[in-house]
Amino acid sequence: MAAGPRRDTRGIVDAPDLFAHVRFRRHEPAAALRPYLEHYWLIDWDLTEPYAAHVVPHPSVNMVLQRYEAGASPAERSGYAEVAGVDPGLFTRKLAGRGRVCGVQFRPGGFRPFAPAHDVCDLTGRHVPAAEVLRSPPPVDAVLGPDDEDARVAALDAFLLGLEPRPDPRATLAMAAVDRVRTDRTVRRADRLAQDTGLSTRSLQRLFATYVGVGPKWVILRYRIHEALEAAESGPEVDWARLATDLGYSDQAHLVRDFTATVGVPPTAFAPR
Repeated sequence: MAAGPRRDTRGIVDAPDLFAHVRFRRHEPAAALRPYLEHYWLIDWDLTEPYAAHVVPHPSVNMVLQRYEAGASPAERSGYAEVAGVDPGLFTRKLAGRGRVCGVQFRPGGFRPFAPAHDVCDLTGRHVPAAEVLRSPPPVDAVLGPDDEDARVAALDAFLLGLEPRPDPRATLAMAAVDRVRTDRTVRRADRLAQDTGLSTRSLQRLFATYVGVGPKWVILRYRIHEALEAAESGPEVDWARLATDLGYSDQAHLVRDFTATVGVPPTAFAPR
């Protein structure tokens, strides 16, 4: 695996605008957690006007600890922790006033060793109180309280290490399969991915349901949409017909259709003006 947390902004809609409104950072977890986690992500904000952040989510489970001074409920104001399953659509979060979020992005397939009693597909599209999924509740105050980022990261490390995730060959297989999709554009079909992993298509689908939360076809599509979104935001001179071919689409129209269904607007809406 590459050293350090990911530095790309794939999936974040209009990342420069988001970064102009909030402080967004990623941190690497403890070495023993890296086989299962992508990174920690920290966001703090102090806004004079409300702001809506939009993300096309990765096929990852996140544990999110959050506190909103302008929260609508006592829990939002005091702080709470939830486990967010893979979100099938565009995720939007409206931010106002001051607030803080500390998140854990698990590798696709990497969450179940922390909650082996739960099939990850049961969390898909849901936000569930963390105490209902994990063996013990996360230390909300210890994570959200300190202004020192290293203290927040240390609290997350201590909590997750305390859950004692154990190596799971099936989780390792699922993570490797998703990594293959993310990094290899030639993987365009679930049956090809099944062949490469030595599984039947049906067995691969069961593996993804249990460990990833969504099917292999969905994962392939989501990573290709991430690439299309990145291209759309890079500038107006995008050869969409060529990109569609590179991403495995039969034609440009099918790419635009899937992009619009996922993001809510066509690719041209994100081109810089």
